[in-house]
Amino acid sequence: MLVSHNELVAAVNKAFLGMRRSCGEADVIANMVADLQMVGLHGVRHFNNASRYISHDQDRPADITLTQPQRISVNLHRCSLACHLPVIMDYAIEKMVGSKSMTIELNHCHNRWLAYSELVKLAAKGIACMARWTNGSSPKHTMYILNRGCVAPELFLSDALDIQDTNNHSNHSMIIELSVQDFDVTALSRDYSLHIDSNELSQAQQNAWHNGISVDDQEWGLLKQTATAILVENSEQSVKGAGEVA
Repeated sequence: MLVSHNELVAAVNKAFLGMRRSCGEADVIANMVADLQMVGLHGVRHFNNASRYISHDQDRPADITLTQPQRISVNLHRCSLACHLPVIMDYAIEKMVGSKSMTIELNHCHNRWLAYSELVKLAAKGIACMARWTNGSSPKHTMYILNRGCVAPELFLSDALDIQDTNNHSNHSMIIELSVQDFDVTALSRDYSLHIDSNELSQAQQNAWHNGISVDDQEWGLLKQTATAILVENSEQSVKGAGEVA
């Protein structure tokens, strides 16, 4: 089915607000989901998958450590990346002042596809970005590369990959590299079997703006159901709470 940008953002916003989390901003997360959905990378599905776990996640700030002058280690305590990435990236950019690069090692996190939106913002500001991670399911290996000024990433996927960086072995970690110089896309991607061109993603985005955002009917129904169920549950709790106080 086709939905408008406003409809999608409103639905995700409502669903996240209903979870009553202290970490994460509903409007920011809603736009992260919408941005990913608009380029055809299943933002709604990723949010729906995350919503099954978010209510059980530890609702606490991420632990951020500057382990080296140009390397940051982050423990997200098995929380959704969407709840913390904007703050983490602000911290990384601040520490990157005077340096040409920064590596961010994100550990114990999920929802890594939703990093897309934050990386696009940085590329537009003249900072090249590369993100890569390993999944427990197919495709097992994913890499985004956004060189300076790019409006969409070069996306690479593979089920088999000889990973040299041992920090990226975990199924719940992610490596983001920032640089003031562009990355060598050809060299970095040579072991990946599938390439989704940035032009394809940009065209999908333009089509979504003009004709509406395509969302799988079942995924849309699940999103709406989640938002409604959580709001109803919270409303019932509020009524009970008010009755007890009275």
